[in-house]
Amino acid sequence: MFDKRTDPTRRRILGAGTAILALPLLAGQGLRPVQAAAPSLGSARPTHYRFQLGDFEVTTLLDAGAMLDGPWPVVGEDQPAEAVQQLMHANLLPETRFQPGFTPALVNTGKELVLFDTGNGAHGFVPPPDGGWLARMLGPAGYSPEQVDVVVLTHGHIDHIGGMLNAGRPAFPNARYVMGTKEFEYWAATDDRLRAPAGDIEVLSARLFTTHVAPFADRMRFIDPGDEVASGIHAIEAYGHTPGHLAFHIESRGQRLLLWGDCAHHEVASLARPGWHALFDRDKAQGARTRERIYAMAAQERIPVIGYHTSFPSVGFVDEQPEGYRWIPITYQLDVASAGAKADANRPA
Repeated sequence: MFDKRTDPTRRRILGAGTAILALPLLAGQGLRPVQAAAPSLGSARPTHYRFQLGDFEVTTLLDAGAMLDGPWPVVGEDQPAEAVQQLMHANLLPETRFQPGFTPALVNTGKELVLFDTGNGAHGFVPPPDGGWLARMLGPAGYSPEQVDVVVLTHGHIDHIGGMLNAGRPAFPNARYVMGTKEFEYWAATDDRLRAPAGDIEVLSARLFTTHVAPFADRMRFIDPGDEVASGIHAIEAYGHTPGHLAFHIESRGQRLLLWGDCAHHEVASLARPGWHALFDRDKAQGARTRERIYAMAAQERIPVIGYHTSFPSVGFVDEQPEGYRWIPITYQLDVASAGAKADANRPA
């Protein structure tokens, strides 16, 4: 048995308390409070996030940090603005402003470095200085543009194809390119979209496609749902947002990941109400059906997700709720999975 009166931990706590009580007395004796010498540095955020998936190494990259009006009508276009604002209020979020992710992802398979989407570039939805950061974020993440072997485009909107060029030159000079057959054909068909009002995302995307994607056609492989992009990476049909929009299933050593492109434009509103229309969906009804199917798969199979427009680092899980779904941002789940996989690999047979 130890004596509480002589326990060293107890003495340290009591001593600290005595010192705190003495502070007002010392202040009264003319001692001046300490002032911080360091200047205020402003806010900061991570620019890349990396985790292990079996033998693959996955990195998400921050391409933009803009604060935008919304999420209505980007999400809930067919709803009263008040309905979306109430949902934001209930989730302790600003009601009329939001900061979506714009998050390309790199998958290093050990044989190839595969980039999914290229961000805004100079002419995307969020151009510099608030976006178009991918080219300069590669270096801090440990990569160079020349190391990218394959560029995969989930679809042809400006915030996904804008980074194909950097200062007018191919941003990834050694890369091959992959895009859905249906998606490429849709954007390659120059029609009334090019003559529609200039602010329409369809028009902006069609114009950017002609300069940023079409010139790479001779280096591009066209795929359909179910096709393999690289070993362990397969395309999934996710039509509706655009006619040929694709998601991707990524698997290594039994560990799985879903990269769903633009199946959500807000991690609360899109998931909580998957049936609400999305402003930028080409086919509103099909987009809603795709969200329900993709969310259900992610929730039921309990697999991690990279969501392009969810808050950075844009990695999380999906949980089913009574009226819809809930996004659970990543914490340490993948670290535990990676540690377990390493332990299994090192365990004697």
